[in-house]
Amino acid sequence: MALDLSGRAYRAQRWAARTALAAAGLAVLVPLAYGGIGGVLLLVAGAAGLGLSAVAVWWTLTLRGPLRWAAAVVAVALPAALIALFAATLFWALLTSVALWAVAVWSGRYALRGTGSSRVRVMRERKAPPPRRPYLIMNPRSGGGKVVRFALQEKAERLGARVILLDPDEHQDVTALARKAVDEGADLLGVAGGDGTQALVAGVAAAYDIPFLVISAGTRNHFAMDLGLDREDPSSCLDALTDGVELRVDLGYAGGRPFVNNASFGAYAAIVQSPGYRDDKIGTSLELLPDLLTRQQGARLTARAADRTLDAPHAVLVSNNPYRTDDPFGLGRRDRLDAAVLGVLGIRVDNAAEAAGLLLDPAPGGLTILTAPHVVVEADRPEIEAGVDGEALVLPTPVHCRIAPGALRVRVPRKRPGTPQPRPRLDWRRLRKLAATVGRTAVHHRRP
Repeated sequence: MALDLSGRAYRAQRWAARTALAAAGLAVLVPLAYGGIGGVLLLVAGAAGLGLSAVAVWWTLTLRGPLRWAAAVVAVALPAALIALFAATLFWALLTSVALWAVAVWSGRYALRGTGSSRVRVMRERKAPPPRRPYLIMNPRSGGGKVVRFALQEKAERLGARVILLDPDEHQDVTALARKAVDEGADLLGVAGGDGTQALVAGVAAAYDIPFLVISAGTRNHFAMDLGLDREDPSSCLDALTDGVELRVDLGYAGGRPFVNNASFGAYAAIVQSPGYRDDKIGTSLELLPDLLTRQQGARLTARAADRTLDAPHAVLVSNNPYRTDDPFGLGRRDRLDAAVLGVLGIRVDNAAEAAGLLLDPAPGGLTILTAPHVVVEADRPEIEAGVDGEALVLPTPVHCRIAPGALRVRVPRKRPGTPQPRPRLDWRRLRKLAATVGRTAVHHRRP
């Protein structure tokens, strides 16, 4: 039996765990010792202030007229006043506490690195011959004109690809274009455009089991990000045509509609249906949210997944593999795209008290996070609004969401930035075990 870590490395991790625990304790004790009883009262006031701020945000979203603007002022002014109060009374203690907490976080993550607590299996690369007849669909409007700015059409044609350039002034069925390309002999389909267009063509590529090429020419490029592609230079994605490898990734479906990122239902999906949303996102949201959040408008949803029932959630997000939730710097990212499960996020907030609970409660009842291979979204009406990879749709109910494991062959450049590995989650219980042990019992072992 071999150890993953040398004795010296293990001792360093053990002392890092002890440092993390000590620094975390001091980070709490220093402000209390500096402020005395006043420091305790300030912490209580801070917690109460956070709760009141959440209540004010709820009122801002659910009220109209002067009361809404009064609540908005409170939502902004109260946190600012708390920060000023803490800075005036516990300035040096707060700086010291923040520094100690930074030490605790860094030391804790160093200690947990390599202990088996945060390992993520990297998607397996497969060698594959270059395509002989690649067809690429490009949207010249996507991403503010990246197709033209990075000369994607010219580079692709130099590499032997046939490019289908979408007409900005005419609606075109990209699914039909992709199927026609396959009928004409395409052995690879690719898209330079947004995630919604990517998903439609990806569905065709998966149906015919031919490789799919992602070109990061959209606005946000979430799918490209999780594939480890370069989002700053979409032309680099074309290197996959000559020097590429294949990844087998999952593909999500919502009522038969493929999605590479997510499908959303509820309040957000209803808002994006509004004709004025594209031109005035904030104004449209503020106009519609009061009726949606107080259930005067919108469908009443029920979501069923993994033997769980989400009753009347305000919003449900179903994702192609789960998003990170334990790292604020990794929110919006997925560690893997081949785990063969859907991520499910449900939110229900019916009043101001529950809004405060979302912020203060470590495990709020209004927040549901789970994974499942299938999700069924039902409603009290025959059709519901849905946002599928950013596209506003209306789908018949019930909407059956499923994951198709390994359905999509994605061709990516062999040399690419890659996805950043998630940092270890701060598992304080494991840190205590690692810090207290004398031997090597807390070290992850690997069998020969």
